[in-house]
Amino acid sequence: MYLTSEKKQELFAQHGKSATDTGSAEGQVALFTFRINHLTEHLKQNKKDHSTRRSLIKLVGKRRSLLDYLMKKDIGRYRSIIKELNLRK
Repeated sequence: MYLTSEKKQELFAQHGKSATDTGSAEGQVALFTFRINHLTEHLKQNKKDHSTRRSLIKLVGKRRSLLDYLMKKDIGRYRSIIKELNLRK
């Protein structure tokens, strides 16, 4: 399995408020980014896997909506998470 519970805790500890704070927008964006990167690598090898491609597009949309929420609520948090994860604007 590509995403173990230890890896999830590490992601939330790095980008969230704490290791157990799984609901913060920054933690969710970090988790989505990790999953998006994994699915992107999978699709480079399996070009005809359309169900995975659909899942990837849905994840990108979820991440975008969370980032839009962060941009509206607190621009500083938005800028910091964009910088930490090296995302395009």
